[in-house]
Amino acid sequence: MYPVIRMVWQLLKYRRAPRLGLTDCHVSHHICLPWDIDLWMELNNGRTLTLYDLGRIPLAVRTGLATTLRNQRWGLTVAGASVRYRRRIRMFEVVEMRSRAICWDDRFMYLEQSMWQKNGECANHILYRAAVTGRDGIVPPAQVAAEMGVDAQSPAVPEWVDRWIDADATRPWPPMQD
Repeated sequence: MYPVIRMVWQLLKYRRAPRLGLTDCHVSHHICLPWDIDLWMELNNGRTLTLYDLGRIPLAVRTGLATTLRNQRWGLTVAGASVRYRRRIRMFEVVEMRSRAICWDDRFMYLEQSMWQKNGECANHILYRAAVTGRDGIVPPAQVAAEMGVDAQSPAVPEWVDRWIDADATRPWPPMQD
């Protein structure tokens, strides 16, 4: 089940937080609850992706993206993701989540999120490709930025993100069926 109550809590908690720039980092804290764990008594990998919404949506609100989406009747969709799991998150453990936009190109925005443990170690990290969508398909990020009243110039694409974009472009679509 989607964590609706937790999402509402995050939105209420940060409703008066200072506005963030388009590439600024939103920091939030989350608890691994009993319904978030798997058979190995750790945060379920699928639930990790759902919990990342709890950082990404407030980030969109704090940057002004959510208001622009609502005003223009646009949507926001995930168009790809790559996640790296490195440390177990146990039940009732509190993690710090960091969420930010890294850069964008002519079609997509690239965001990264990570969960950090109390000992300062990164438990997992995800790179997202996201698209703003309208009636006619994907809305160029430069147009989105202009509607937000911010500089449409993207920061430089980090090499590791550029390599992921290139590697993902070689992936067959639709997938082969054997």
